[in-house]
Order: sequence, then C-alpha cells, then structure tokens
Amino acid sequence: MSDTSPFRRHESGPSPDAVERAGDRIKLRRGLTYLGMTLVLPGSAQLAAGNKRVGRFALRAWAVLWGLIAIAVLLAVFARGVAITLFTADPVLRVVQVLLIVVGLGWSLLLLDAWRLSRPPDLARRHRLGFAIAHLVLVVLICGALFATAGIVSSQRTLIAGVFAGGGRTEAQAGRINVLLLGGDAGKNRTGLRPDSLTVASIDAETGRTVLFSLPRNLEDVPFPEGSPMREKFPNGFGCPDHSCMLNAVYTYASDNKELYPGVKDPGVQATKEAVEGATGLKINYYAMVDLKGFEALIDAVGGITLDVNKRVPIGGGSSRIFGWIEPGDNVKMDGYHALWFARSREGSSDYERMARQKCVMNAMLNQLEPLTVLSKFNEIAKAGEEIVESDVPASEIDKLLGLALKTKEQKVASVAFVPPLIHSGNPDFGVIRGTVANKIAVAENADLPKDQRTPPPPVVPDRPKPSPTKKSEQKSDNDSDSKKPKPATDDLGEICSTN
Repeated sequence: MSDTSPFRRHESGPSPDAVERAGDRIKLRRGLTYLGMTLVLPGSAQLAAGNKRVGRFALRAWAVLWGLIAIAVLLAVFARGVAITLFTADPVLRVVQVLLIVVGLGWSLLLLDAWRLSRPPDLARRHRLGFAIAHLVLVVLICGALFATAGIVSSQRTLIAGVFAGGGRTEAQAGRINVLLLGGDAGKNRTGLRPDSLTVASIDAETGRTVLFSLPRNLEDVPFPEGSPMREKFPNGFGCPDHSCMLNAVYTYASDNKELYPGVKDPGVQATKEAVEGATGLKINYYAMVDLKGFEALIDAVGGITLDVNKRVPIGGGSSRIFGWIEPGDNVKMDGYHALWFARSREGSSDYERMARQKCVMNAMLNQLEPLTVLSKFNEIAKAGEEIVESDVPASEIDKLLGLALKTKEQKVASVAFVPPLIHSGNPDFGVIRGTVANKIAVAENADLPKDQRTPPPPVVPDRPKPSPTKKSEQKSDNDSDSKKPKPATDDLGEICSTN
C-alpha cells in the first residue's frame, strides 16, 4: 500500500520537506511571539532573547509610564480641578509632549529590534515580506498615534498660552460670573478695532443658569463707574456733539489714548469693560474678544451649527452686490462662512435685528457644542482659538468655567436685547438698563428656588421720564435708516430665528 502522507517515512524518518516546513512554522511563531511581547510589554522580547539590560530598562520605563497614567486617571476622577490645573500648566504640557515623542521613538526601536531578534534571514522566503511589512505597519501606527497626540498637546499649549492669559476677576460678583463677549473686525482696512457685538453672559456661579444681555454698538452717553480713568475724561458719559462717541468707539478711543491706562495691556478692552459695567451695573469678571475669521473658523471646527431661520438674509450687500441668500427653513445647517454672514449681514436690516441674529448664533454654539466634538476636533478648535484676539480668563479657572458650561447646557438661556422701545440708543435711560438687568437676574435666580422662598424681582425704575421717540438725538443714534425699520421684540428672537 502506498503512503501518501506529507510525513511519508523513509527508513530515516520524516521527509526533509516536512521537517523544513515544521521548522519554518516554529521560526514564524517565534517571530510573532516577539512581536506580541513587544506590543504588550515593550522590552520583554529583549529580556527573553536579546540585550537584557535594554529589556529591563524598557520594562521599568513602561511600568513607570502606566503608573503616571493611573495617577492622571485617578486625579481626573476624584480631583478634576487638580488635574485640569496640572495639565494646563505649560511646563507639564511640555514634558508630556516630549515624553510622547520619546515613547513613540523608543517603542518603534524596540519593535525593530524584535524583528532583528526573529532572525529574518532564517524565515521562509514566503514569510519574510509579510513579517517585515507587519513590523513596519506597527511602527508607523505607533509613531503616528503618539506623534499626533504630541501635536494635540502642542495645540493645547498654544491655546492656553494665547487665550487663557489671566488677569480677570476670579471671585464671583454677587454670586454670579459675568463674561463680556466682544466680536470685532481687526481687518487691514479698519482704523482701530470697533467691537460690533457686545454681549454680557451673566452666569449663576452655583447653578449655571445664564442670562444674556445684548447692548447696541451705537449706545451713546455711556457712563463710567467710579475710579475709571474714562470717567474723569467724560464725567457726563461718553458723548460727542456729532454722535460719534458710541459704545463701540470706547475701544478705539482708549487704545488711542493709552496714557489713561498706564501699565494696562489692552486699554481698549479695559475701557470697554468699564463702560459696560457703568451701563449695566454688573461687575465684569472676564472678557473674550473674537475677530471675524476666528468666529468663522471656530464654527467650522465644531462642525457647523443648526438654526431655524424665519427670515431671508442676504450674503453681501452694502457697498458690494448681493451674491447669495440664506433662505428660511427649519434646522438649517450652516458652516462658518454662512453663520458669519447670518450674524453680520447689514443689508435690509437694523442693528437690532443683527443683534437678534448674533444672539441666535451664540445660543446655537452654546447648546450644540458637545464634549465628544471638542475631543475629536481639538486641533481645529485650538487653531480657531488662536484667532481670539484676547481673553483674561486664567488657566486655573478652566475647571470652574467648564463645569458651569455643562450646567448651562441643561437649562434654558434667557436673553434681553436693549433695543427700542425698551431704550433708544441716542438718548438711553440707564436706569431702565440697570433695572432691567437686575430684574431679569432676579427672575432667573428665583427659578432655582422653591416657590415659598422666591422674592419679587426689583422693579425697573427709570432715571428720568421716558424720552420722546421724536427727538433728533434718538433718530440719529438708532441710525437714519435703521430707525425707520421694524425692530424685533426685546426678549423674543422667534421673529428672526431660533435654536434647537
């Protein structure tokens, strides 16, 4: 009977081909074992079959690395504030960045050495190429992942250094954190920066419940609080006979007269903060100012926003032609370019309508930004964050503000726009503005109290009788063209747009 087995025996035992194939399998298993050992415990392959000193050093370094990761996780779970403070410190981030690069290079070298220990020339010819490619792919993947993570850390360092410079008031003011949000255009064709959008976000320091107060850029005769250098210059408020001294001009005036604020990094922002404090009666904790390109890039970085648009808005206009439209509709998805035009378009609309649209965009960004989006698109968001002109939020307060932001997302954001008929920009009653601010904050705070503990909100008391809407100063400040157009209701954005 013939023997057809691959291990057909001769007088001396198995055939040479069978022995060779068995040896090839053993060599391949040995190589794959060294590869797996290096992936799981870098240095273990060297300890088993190579330079034992290198193996011991790599294993100890790997143990230390995992120990540091465990400590970081424990801090993040049980002491988030300490973790955020630690990992927003520039020296720590620099060390982490270098460490990631060193680990990537070291791990890759150990993989290459594991390939050498497998004695590639001894492998079967059919195994050599695949085995080499497997090592090369793993080296590229590991190096790429760790180098990309080092890039994220670098972006975080840049973001923190450029945006969270510090200098603001860290203590809550009457139980609230008040943040001044400024939007302006620092383009090359502009003489000085005039913020086009001025909004105060007043946030309850405990519950995160937020009220947005939008101030018109053309607000005149704005008073300054006691101790402000601008109050000495303008004791009766920031006003001029030609009506050019409006709220958005405070920035330029102070920037051009820096001697009023010796030693202050940005006199324009400081004076604007003081003007807003004088107008609203609120103490401003922090400010953040974003230029147009930063705004556009930030929305693109978070993947766009979704709005219900109730009115057709032109793209272009003014001194140029209209070259497109943002059409009405529900759940309109906008990228940065279209969201910017939606917020800033002037053609056929008043300043007050623009304020309403800008507030819709701000609400959409607040409500639709998810932590997963921040994590997955961190580099893009960080790059957009570099476009922020200035902010005085210190890195040590990131944890507190992040916690408040998460609480804010869970609640409805109230908003007030100071527009006619509530106030008239050219002849404003600041008693009405300050009284409305106090009233709306009291209403918001009452919403977080049991019914039996709620108190009546303070009444809105004007400084003087309500001005007549026929005064020239009012018509001038509300803009000659804007004053003839219908204005949105003070608290209702639904006529213009809404967010989901």
